[in-house]
Amino acid sequence: MTAIYTWDVFSTLDGYGSFAEGADWGGYWGKQGPELLEHRAALFDTQQRMVYGATSFREMAEIMSSGVDPNALDEWNVRTMRMPATVISSTLQDTLGWPDATIVSGDAVDIVGRLKEQSDVPLRSQASLSLNWALMAAGLVDRLQVTIFPVISGRTGTSPILGGAGDFDLDLLESRTLDGHTQELIYRPTAR
Repeated sequence: MTAIYTWDVFSTLDGYGSFAEGADWGGYWGKQGPELLEHRAALFDTQQRMVYGATSFREMAEIMSSGVDPNALDEWNVRTMRMPATVISSTLQDTLGWPDATIVSGDAVDIVGRLKEQSDVPLRSQASLSLNWALMAAGLVDRLQVTIFPVISGRTGTSPILGGAGDFDLDLLESRTLDGHTQELIYRPTAR
């Protein structure tokens, strides 16, 4: 049986995954609430293998190993750090303090294809935009989970989440509203 691969990404309504340094948004664009945080923690209640590209892994590892008191982190971030991770990178040589990370060099499509065949737990990737664009093009992304925060960041937005993706049909599998304003949409992508 092939493991399910979910690409999990946060976005503004206008499709940006982050904002320019110095922008005054704060984490979650200032729109986190208890329902969102509880839901995110529940997503990481079950064992999964995380899959990252080098840039997203560096960013996550920096947050997790920055010496911040773990009690100050959102629970889902703490749970993420406890998950085994596969990092696809030709530049990283060190796991940057991630307790159970493996760095693999090579073609991402081949690596994730093998992971899907061999893994006995679901696979999940957060952010890692260019990695997941390539995996979607190869038909390896089973679920595209987009959490849309109710902001437009046209002036300060960076990293368009689908800016390098091809053309896809999306079948809506699930949707929910969190804290009365944040949308989570889960799609099955099919290349056109």
